[in-house]
Amino acid sequence: MVGTVDAIVVGAGVVGLAIARDLALAGRAPLVLDGEAQFGSWTSSRNSEVIHAGLYYPEGSLKARLCVEGRGLLYDFCKARGVPHRRTGKIIFAHDAAQTGELDAIEARGRQAGVRDLVRLDRDAVLALEPELACAGALLSPSTGIVDSHALMLALLGEAEAHGAMLVTGSRVARIAQAGGLWQVFLDGADDAVVASPVLVNSAGLAAQELALATETLDPAHVPPAFYARGVYFTYGGKVPFRHLIYPVPEPGGLGTHLTLDMNGQARFGPDVEWIEAVDYTVDPARHARFAAAARRIWPALDPTRLQAGYAGVRPKITGPGEAAGDFVISGPADHGCAGLVNLFGIESPGLTSSMAIARLVSGKLE
Repeated sequence: MVGTVDAIVVGAGVVGLAIARDLALAGRAPLVLDGEAQFGSWTSSRNSEVIHAGLYYPEGSLKARLCVEGRGLLYDFCKARGVPHRRTGKIIFAHDAAQTGELDAIEARGRQAGVRDLVRLDRDAVLALEPELACAGALLSPSTGIVDSHALMLALLGEAEAHGAMLVTGSRVARIAQAGGLWQVFLDGADDAVVASPVLVNSAGLAAQELALATETLDPAHVPPAFYARGVYFTYGGKVPFRHLIYPVPEPGGLGTHLTLDMNGQARFGPDVEWIEAVDYTVDPARHARFAAAARRIWPALDPTRLQAGYAGVRPKITGPGEAAGDFVISGPADHGCAGLVNLFGIESPGLTSSMAIARLVSGKLE
């Protein structure tokens, strides 16, 4: 007979671990399954590690609501658990006067979402904060920050495990069946189910649609299409003269090539946006010239010889090129009719910032 557990979470990225923690704290000690050798090996370890304020997302969207809610929860959690983080603040700049209208739109969306601390800056005010940034104007977001994503995931996992959760890596889920009111999990290459539970959360990120389509009794109509947008980062091998995160106005598919800092003060530029057919983390060094040009729009005095290929991440999107950016999709029993099942799709940025708010929402859908 297949062993049973209180809950199963498939996917041990930052969102899956936040969900596991929330379930464990509520007395539903989950089994967390991940196909990789380490937790957080996909999107959660291949991003900018930014705590977003909630500026870019349409009014009423899950991204807008959960980013603002999650930002507060995340700062509180990091402070209480000693997770390295810093409120660096972010400057979103208009390269020329023609882009200042974009700043107006970002400011309006941010205020609609509940971001109350935005400050509009003219050119002189920007130069007073960041003398090396040449621009026509900017928007300052003081509540934007950075976090050590690995330390965050360790803290989430540690608290989940302290309340009964268990993580099993190297366990790639191939399909999910239903029997006797339980969700049965089958791993790659196995003929028999390995574990079952009345509650299953699909937080598989880039593989969420594939897993949902392999879930018995779930109508495929409740599974959105999957698109992949690769974002490459180049790192800078030297000191940079910036204290804030520096972002241009957004571009289609992403937030534009920006400058972020890690907890050690090292800078990286990226990500760009490249639509791809399958998940691929290849970084082509030949993109150097393109990155150098984008980076110089932020820092004209940049030394291109210190810019080098870094790493790539892939955004799990539900809308494709030329389409409006999709919202998070968090689909529970009231949405698809399958008791005890929650599927998460399109959990790209601001997924890390929103992770603890997403976890609360998932728990609510299972009540």
